[in-house]
Amino acid sequence: MSAGIGTRVRVALSRAVEAVAPAPDAEAAARAAHALHKHGTAATLSYFPAWDGEPPAILAACEALSRALAGAVPGTCLAIKASPLHFDKGLLRAVAGPAFAAGMTVVFDALTHAQAGQTLDLVTWLAAEYGASGTALPARWRRSRGDADRLRDAPVRVRLVKGEWADPGGDAGDSATAFLDLAHSLAGRAAPVGVATHDPALARAALEILKTSGTPCELEQLRGLPMRRGARAAAELGVPMRLYWPFGPGWWPYAAEKLIERPYLPKWWLADRFG
Repeated sequence: MSAGIGTRVRVALSRAVEAVAPAPDAEAAARAAHALHKHGTAATLSYFPAWDGEPPAILAACEALSRALAGAVPGTCLAIKASPLHFDKGLLRAVAGPAFAAGMTVVFDALTHAQAGQTLDLVTWLAAEYGASGTALPARWRRSRGDADRLRDAPVRVRLVKGEWADPGGDAGDSATAFLDLAHSLAGRAAPVGVATHDPALARAALEILKTSGTPCELEQLRGLPMRRGARAAAELGVPMRLYWPFGPGWWPYAAEKLIERPYLPKWWLADRFG
């Protein structure tokens, strides 16, 4: 299948799923955060807009989530993407103000390498405005080492990920080695670091580096992906868990697209669950 045809198929599938599948809304996300909290797991609730989503719909969904939580679930984060809000500080204040009032920390999802500088500037601005913020650092990017140094003493939660998009100048090296190198770079900071990988051996190694240095850390897992072995590693290390829980009309189309790209996911999930 050519790249052009593949793109058209993915877009068509995304729109079809978006049209027929009931998307989890803000109320569902709030209920999930309550349920997870009762079992000792924190939640990062991430709004996925529709493929043609506009800022008013994003603001409305985030405001609805803030009202539904109303400070009742401590430790919850709201993850947003800056690009659909055009990196506009006024729009971001409209999201962040109610979210922080509801007890959530606003964190930024990873975007492309070309958007990383803009995103990091917003992260540090938001931390200065509200006393806390968060971002994802992709280990495969060479720039992430410098970004980690920039954030070292800032009140910014860091979500350590392998990274979905390649570094245009060439990746930092072997993905696992780069991931652990970045964990070493982040070790010793006062703000939390979330280890976001479903590779249980890699998760354990990164958590051990951070825990040994006294860095507050947690294992962060994505809803729907295998997590039994990772959760076991976190429990053995005495490290808390966080579940990244997407909601909004764009989630099912995104998940369907990833299933096309990674057809091994169902087998992986079954092996983790029953193996």
